[in-house]
Amino acid sequence: MFTASRALVLLLLWMISGAVACQPAAQKQEAQAASHPAHEGHAEAHFPVQRTPEEWQRLLPPKTFEVMRHEDTERAFSSPLHDKKTAGIYYCASCGQPLFESQHKYDSGTGWPSFYQPMAPDRIGTREDNSLFVARTEVHCSRCGGHLGHVFDDGPEPTGLRYCMNGAALSFRASGVAAPPLLQ
Repeated sequence: MFTASRALVLLLLWMISGAVACQPAAQKQEAQAASHPAHEGHAEAHFPVQRTPEEWQRLLPPKTFEVMRHEDTERAFSSPLHDKKTAGIYYCASCGQPLFESQHKYDSGTGWPSFYQPMAPDRIGTREDNSLFVARTEVHCSRCGGHLGHVFDDGPEPTGLRYCMNGAALSFRASGVAAPPLLQ
């Protein structure tokens, strides 16, 4: 039975979710950090490639910076990499590390480039992400710590995993094209 109190709760939840979604990236980051204690530990973790926030901001395009350094999420279906079917390799947009092969990419229907496995397990790192009121597994580059997306257990065989990546966190090179330089 649909009651007035239930309608009020649903309305409040809708209003709260709309307010969070409409916040500027910096405010979203502050709100996520407050509800996301692991975030601070991740930011301080040691990765082989280290830069200050100011250096990353100078090196990366604005959207890539927000996604990879502030754990923002690009809009679904906004990345040209979502529909890319060309054979090649997907690299970390921050440091150039090879991450995913096109043969492991599939259309998950989510609006983000999705893969069922990385090139090698040591190319990525994961950690628990409790932001947005639900437990998820965040995926980041193992060389620079840049946020890539999340991994879910609803993918296809043979792994059953879905690495749902932000296209802004990846760069693509077709087979036979030179890899981007590795950032030292």
